[in-house]
Amino acid sequence: MRKLIILLPGILLYYTSALAVNDTIIIKADSEFIERQLDSLTHIWYIEKMLQDTDMPDNEPEPVVEFPDSVYRERLHNIHSVVNLPYNNIVRNYIHVYTGKKRDKFEIMLGLREYYFPMIEDIFDTYGLPAELKYMAVIESALNPNAVSRVGATGLWQFMYSTGRAYGLTINSLVDERRDPVKSTHAAASYLKDLYGIYNDWGLVIAAFNCGPGNVNKAIRRSGNRKDYWEIYYRLPRETRGYLPGYIAATYAMTYHKEHNIRPVPVNFPVATDTVMITRDIHLEQISTVMNITLAELRALNPQYRALIVPGKSKPMALTLPIKHLGDFITLQDSVAAYRIEHYFNPELKNASPTQSTYIPPSINGKTKLIYTVKEGDNLGYIASWYNVGVSDLRYWNNIYRNLIRINQKLAIYVDPSKKDYYEVVDKLSFAEKQARIGKPATVQNQADEETTDPGFIYHTVRYGDTVWDIAKKYSGVSATDILNLNGLGRSGNIKVGQKLKIKRSS
Repeated sequence: MRKLIILLPGILLYYTSALAVNDTIIIKADSEFIERQLDSLTHIWYIEKMLQDTDMPDNEPEPVVEFPDSVYRERLHNIHSVVNLPYNNIVRNYIHVYTGKKRDKFEIMLGLREYYFPMIEDIFDTYGLPAELKYMAVIESALNPNAVSRVGATGLWQFMYSTGRAYGLTINSLVDERRDPVKSTHAAASYLKDLYGIYNDWGLVIAAFNCGPGNVNKAIRRSGNRKDYWEIYYRLPRETRGYLPGYIAATYAMTYHKEHNIRPVPVNFPVATDTVMITRDIHLEQISTVMNITLAELRALNPQYRALIVPGKSKPMALTLPIKHLGDFITLQDSVAAYRIEHYFNPELKNASPTQSTYIPPSINGKTKLIYTVKEGDNLGYIASWYNVGVSDLRYWNNIYRNLIRINQKLAIYVDPSKKDYYEVVDKLSFAEKQARIGKPATVQNQADEETTDPGFIYHTVRYGDTVWDIAKKYSGVSATDILNLNGLGRSGNIKVGQKLKIKRSS
């Protein structure tokens, strides 16, 4: 048997494993991944409010309890789960994070599960998924629907933009359904079901959910076509190596927290809620003032509305309220919508695109709003120069992240009213005409897609503003998941301008 040396913070452990590809391999089992997620708990409203309002006991904190390896192993064996829950030194390290190092934050998460777990279990049941996969949300976001990772993954299930769009989530300047606990859980359930269809192994499914099927497939190939998480462990991206051990540890800690003297902290959050469909544009501040509900509570219950606007005019949108306020809201809905409407919505912009907000932030009062429709070949730099505004202004006005725009997207642009006539024709001009107005050459990059010698495939050349989801829409019978898998792209779906993507030709 070969020897695997695992370096844990402050500990040197020896663990027998078939993972080793040389006589000795050194791996750092980094628990920072879990710690970062738990630390994010303190940055959400209902946790801050709970810490202020809840009467906390003054006694000394309970001592940290640790057990022999044999106890952890037996307890994990006794948990009924379709996901294999092995015990090893890596898992033990993560158990100690939950039950020792970050136990105060884990107590808060135990309180949050009363709100989120019943919803997740109900949705997973409709998809025929194991209920215990709910613990993945603990690893993904620490049950924080507003969590945003350093690479932009967002929400309870930490979807990247392209994956969220591929699974039907609306993401624009007003609404980000990755933050909607219910809709994002439906998307997560669909994604998990698709991944299980690929791997037929829950350990690999959990890994692929974190790093993408492309990375898991690479790890499988580089490990001699082995299809077990622990056999491909060393070939996975670093954070994914800790993902399944973290999942096992979360499952353990959620099940046996009492044995470690860890008790749920009652979270000051309305567990009894219901939704009502809104068919008009309403600002959350209107609801807050008329209904006497704190704005912070409304935002916590409806984290998907980025600009505090429920844009129900374009299509019916769900509003979540404490159930005790639901009847009053239905009765007072007209009064809510009419409250200071001239302040929250500018009536002069009734004919604006229904997908755009008519709300005018105070910082742009006095300017005239124009709408520009993004064309093929456009980028924010071009558009900013045509309207003589800053790129940062364009991003701010349209809530754009990393300069990403899409063909046919509507952009709000604010100009001096005295120059309205000059700028409002820009949307109708050709690229060459727009460039000529600012004295620039009309050079357009060749954007033709390349045919391949393989008659079963073509190559798509990535253009500025493309996403995997947008590209998939251009090809009949092709999904975003197909493109991700065929091109070995990770869960993030990151692509670059000029990159060639292999697309299966429809039959």
